[in-house]
Amino acid sequence: MILYRLDADAAEIAAVLGAEAGKDPWQGGYVTPGRPAPVVVGDGRPGSRPVLRPKLWGVPPPPRGDRPVTSVRNLQSPFWTGTLRHPELRCLIPATAFAGWSGTAGTKRQLWYSLAGEHVFAFAGIHRQTEDWPSFAVLTTEPNSLVERHQGATMPVILHREDHIRWLTADWRDAAGLVTPFPSHLMETGSTPP
Repeated sequence: MILYRLDADAAEIAAVLGAEAGKDPWQGGYVTPGRPAPVVVGDGRPGSRPVLRPKLWGVPPPPRGDRPVTSVRNLQSPFWTGTLRHPELRCLIPATAFAGWSGTAGTKRQLWYSLAGEHVFAFAGIHRQTEDWPSFAVLTTEPNSLVERHQGATMPVILHREDHIRWLTADWRDAAGLVTPFPSHLMETGSTPP
């Protein structure tokens, strides 16, 4: 499971990601599955301004599942294809760092990954309306060389800032090209969040 932090308040997140802050109460900290966190959503149309909205991390499971789904890996799954094809159901998930584990059994230690020179960045995500509350999930991909070196089997899809609007508005054939590992040389890692 991907763990991440968002150590920025709603006003800073909105300013960095070019969104309206709305009334999101986020003040910063750990993001926990099953709890609300801010995501940036749009209406799928180029030119419209995206908005920061609180949503629960973890979409309802598929029919045979019993736990909310926090990450999306198999983009060909019928469970995800309908959502991914609609740009208005894609979102940006703001983060300041994400965690992974390194080492052998009994000596594993947590490592935090962030982007060099960027305090707030965004994962690619999807969002859905549930019966009680809107929810979201993070897209993941194969690890880049930095994450793989520390025994990471997967990593979140981190979007370059210039690709944010493309993720929120493009046809799926175009947006799918953004689902790639983020370049290692643009990332940093340490034993504590930055």
